[in-house]
Amino acid sequence: MSRTKRLREAVRVYLSENGSSHTVDIFDHLNDRFSWGATMNQVGNILAKDNRFEKVGHVRDFFRGGRYTVCVWDLASDARGDSTAQA
Repeated sequence: MSRTKRLREAVRVYLSENGSSHTVDIFDHLNDRFSWGATMNQVGNILAKDNRFEKVGHVRDFFRGGRYTVCVWDLASDARGDSTAQA
């Protein structure tokens, strides 16, 4: 069993409810939702290695007191259940 199963499911639910979001938003959501939270490395690995999530772009803005480029993530088309992805 995966150690990050609950975190992965929470990310899937968050993206399905809110649409595409950048890594810092997802990180903040997980740390608000769970008392044990997650590290930024865990969040990055969850997003990058799970086929249900896909990178849709980058955004460069001020986060945590500095200017950073972070990835924007969304649910993959097959994870959304789109019928067009199967055609």
